Amino acid sequence: MTDKLGAKTTADEVLAGIDLTGKRFLVTGISGGIGLETARALVAKGATVIGAVRGLARAEAATAAVRDAASQGGGNLALVELDLASLQSVRACADKLLTDGTPFDAIIANAGVMATPFEKTVDGFELQFAANYLGHFALITRIERLLADNARVVMLSSQAHRVADVDLDDPGFERQEYYPFVAYGKSKTAMSLFAVEFDRRHRDRGIRAASVMPGNSMTDLARHFSPEAVQELFETVGKARADAGLPPLELKEIPQAAATSVWAAVVADKDEIGGRYLEDCAVAPIDDTPNPFADGVKSYALDADRARQLWSLSEQWVNVV
Repeated sequence: MTDKLGAKTTADEVLAGIDLTGKRFLVTGISGGIGLETARALVAKGATVIGAVRGLARAEAATAAVRDAASQGGGNLALVELDLASLQSVRACADKLLTDGTPFDAIIANAGVMATPFEKTVDGFELQFAANYLGHFALITRIERLLADNARVVMLSSQAHRVADVDLDDPGFERQEYYPFVAYGKSKTAMSLFAVEFDRRHRDRGIRAASVMPGNSMTDLARHFSPEAVQELFETVGKARADAGLPPLELKEIPQAAATSVWAAVVADKDEIGGRYLEDCAVAPIDDTPNPFADGVKSYALDADRARQLWSLSEQWVNVV
């Protein structure tokens, strides 16, 4: 393992010298970007990865590099269908995993969408809240008994959580104007709060949960932004960081963006990361400055009372349909 980990560390460097033979991981969203690299790095070290994907045919083609890494490293990749924006699909996926019954050493909730136009899912939820957070909530809570003792749960949050706290009264934008990036930020705050409450509920069994800011990188996640909008966002971020005396934003290569997820799932001291928000292969400091593009985590994303409230509401929402 690399002695000093940080923003430039890659997933392969995190796992240097580690044998994951016999370890089993569930990773959502492995058809591209960070999820694809996360799966590749794990199977290259001998792990079995169950990749949950929305389209099996597309994923079969997209994961060729993962299968190559598995054949060379002794790992294995299997795919299972999962549309996080459909609770029916989530339940079907969960039930398939439960029928198989094989435990997981870690779940990495990687899949997500960003800054989509306003849309409601078939179940009536705002799309980003459903696909990023609520679908993962329904999946993980349904299969939680498959988590081995001392397992880990890794929820991908984002620096965008700093844009907005989760709205417990109007998560679907029924009574407020919809802003795509604000909705994205709310969903990523929810991901962090899930980790806080899941960790509290399961730490007695040694199972720990954490949320991860992978780092800004150019992936298909930004497909709903035009090139002009991406450039405008970078300029906004750059100005906000400069005004706060922070260093310029640096984009990560995808292998670097996958590093903190892998670190949290395999390498980090689980008792140090449990219930925390992580970035650059470290526990992030709390920073409540109003700057939405600063580093660190807003305290509301780690608020235990908010986490319990969100959990209770989420149980009601996923059982309504």
